[in-house]
Formats: sequence, structure tokens, C-alpha cells
Amino acid sequence: MPRRDDTPARRRRFAEAAREERPDLALLCLLVAQEADPELDEDGIDAAQIELDRLAGLVPYSPGGPGAWAAALAGLLGDRFDFRGSAADYRRLESSLLHEVLRRRRGLPILLSVVWLEVARRAGAPVYGVALPGHFVVGFGDPYGRHVLADPFDGGRVLSDEDAALLVAGALGVPSAATVPAPAKPLEIVLRILNNIRAWAAARPERTDVQLWAVELSLLLPSHPARLRYERAKLLVERGDFVAGAKEMEEYAEVVAAMEPNAAEAVRRRARAARARLN
Repeated sequence: MPRRDDTPARRRRFAEAAREERPDLALLCLLVAQEADPELDEDGIDAAQIELDRLAGLVPYSPGGPGAWAAALAGLLGDRFDFRGSAADYRRLESSLLHEVLRRRRGLPILLSVVWLEVARRAGAPVYGVALPGHFVVGFGDPYGRHVLADPFDGGRVLSDEDAALLVAGALGVPSAATVPAPAKPLEIVLRILNNIRAWAAARPERTDVQLWAVELSLLLPSHPARLRYERAKLLVERGDFVAGAKEMEEYAEVVAAMEPNAAEAVRRRARAARARLN
């Protein structure tokens, strides 16, 4: 008997979770992972949350100031449990899936940072995420005052603001001031994770299925780039759904026509070309 498609229910749950007053970052990341791993059921989601709770229970009680919190998390997650990353992790979709990162203890900087954020938050730490260009780290303390930055991808290595500026300069190719961005909000973190997944899939033409669901989840977030609608339309056409793709292109063209008339006309031409492929 064919398996019932539970995609609509999953998408509704993701959209509802994203619109909570205080979005649950771990839950949202696990709902993203569900799109990639059909074996991740409710028990699997619960098990991942329980593992985060278990790790938080191993953090020393109120270790002290920002530096002591960073050292405590590095000692637990970086040293004892060996959570960290390597260049090879950028080539694996599992590196963007929270339940797999908890299992493998390997992942992209942002997913390792999610583990740190969720464990530290549960333990009572003053913790926040820091979205640097090309990298993601965590901060402890007051982001606008006394704080310490740590790099979970490097096992929890402590960074000065100057170290962070060097990371930014390396990513951008130009010198950067020693200033750290404001704390990243949960939905900003989720959108960045989905952007990483889209980029992973875009480099693999055979994985348009992954790129499509990453775009569709991004569109369910309360705030997202409008151009994602056009990306979805192009993916639909690429996957052979010419009618739906053309319709979405035409709707996107109407949205941008007032500000970018030339771009809108180019999109309409692509829509007409998509419809012509039906003949």
C-alpha cells in the first residue's frame, strides 16, 4: 500500500512553529530535517530534543561569567563529546540536519552552533548566535558589553572580536572592522540553514527535489526574500511542471513590475516559453 503523503501536515506544522511568539529553534531545525529524512518521525524528533536536554544536564551549574560559560560548553561539547566540523562536512546534506549532527557530532558551523545554543540555553547560559559572513559562531554574555565568542566548528575555540573580524575579512576578501553583528534571531538562523541547503542542492543538478523543498520552507517563514518565488517557479519548470511554474512566474512579474519593469518583462517571456513547452 503506498505511503500517505504527509507533506501538507508537515508544512502546516512548520509554518505554525515559525509564527510562534517565541519560535523553538530546535523544533524548526528538526522540522527542516524531516523534509530530507522521511524516517525522522515524531519519536525521532522527541529523541533529538531529549538528547539536547541530556547534554544540558551535564553542563556545570552556573559556571560564572561569559568566559566560564564558554569554557564549560567547550569542555563538554568540544572536548568530551567531540562536536566539531571539517571541510568534508560542507559536502554532506546531513551536516545541515540537526538530528544527524547530534548523531554524528559533525556538521556545518551554523548547525553546530544550534547545538551549542540549545544546550547552553537549557542550562541557563546567556547565549546567542552570531551570523558572521561565511561563518557562524556563538556568544556568551552581553552582546553589546562584556562577552566572549566561541567557534563550535573549531571545538569551541574562543575568539576575540578581532579574530571574528579576520574571519569576516577572509570571507569577504576585504579588511573588516572589529565589530560583531547583532545577535541572530531564531528565524534568521533557520533561513540561513535553508539557504545553505539550497546552495548544496544547486551545486547538484540531480537534487532539484532538495532545492525545491528548501525554497518552499523558506517561503513559509514570515519574512523571506521575494525572489524565492521566482526561484521556485524556475524549479517547477525545470522539473516539468510547466503550468504551475509559468503561473508563478507571471505572479512574480506582477509583484516586481512597478519597481523593475524590464526584469518583469524578462520573467513574463520565460513564463511564455514555459507554456510553449506544453505544445
